[in-house]
Amino acid sequence: MNALAKGISDGGVVTWRNLMNVRRNPDWLMAATLQPIMFVLLFAYVFGNAIGGEAGGAAYREFLIAGIFAQTVAFNSAFTVIGFANDLQKGIIDRFRSLPMSRIAVVLGRTTSDLVVSVVALVVMSVCGLIVGWRIRGSFWDALLGYLVMLMFAWALSWVGALIGLAARSVEVAQSAGLIWMFPLSFISSAFVPTQTLPGFLKAIADWNPFTAVINATRDLFGNRFGAPPTGWPAEHAALYAILCCVAIIAIFAPLATARYRRVASK
Repeated sequence: MNALAKGISDGGVVTWRNLMNVRRNPDWLMAATLQPIMFVLLFAYVFGNAIGGEAGGAAYREFLIAGIFAQTVAFNSAFTVIGFANDLQKGIIDRFRSLPMSRIAVVLGRTTSDLVVSVVALVVMSVCGLIVGWRIRGSFWDALLGYLVMLMFAWALSWVGALIGLAARSVEVAQSAGLIWMFPLSFISSAFVPTQTLPGFLKAIADWNPFTAVINATRDLFGNRFGAPPTGWPAEHAALYAILCCVAIIAIFAPLATARYRRVASK
């Protein structure tokens, strides 16, 4: 119990240190917020009218926002990757190793600070969504649960980013490795089009994709469905499946990232 408390306490210190770095390097925060704004405007107004049909794009813009939320928090895990790679390259990890602190604190602090960045990004995207016509049709508590599911997904993916960042040999490698796997997962999902429109095997992949589960759960909770409701167990139990996916990702990658940090810190 004392070890857990020490890990949380030390993790809080590392979280604060990382947030101070974000404040001193505001370009990180700009990158986390400007990109989703660009995607919202691009898909809402360039593609929205064509996909929205008779609704004039309004229905599609409501459908779109949950997908942009998921894609953005997923892409924010790249900051975890680059942050760890940068600390390794500059020798910061060696300095942490010399301090009497919990071994999990550095990884926990990094993932938690990047979760705070995702909170800021979600606030900015929500305001941008309201401007382009998005509205939450569900209750306050449903909406709150939708945001919590999205943040749980963000935190889960940051553990994946932590493992990749600790395994990367340089910041340049980390920049590529932190993003390349996200593109197929985010686009082969219900982020931008209903999965019913995808062909055969891609539909099957999209239906069981954790991105789709989180997006569908958020849409259900926000009341932002578009077109015919998707069918199948993952879609009919989207919130449950989304939470199970997040728990599974954390259960797998948190121990792997922590073990990788211990190996790196012991060198």
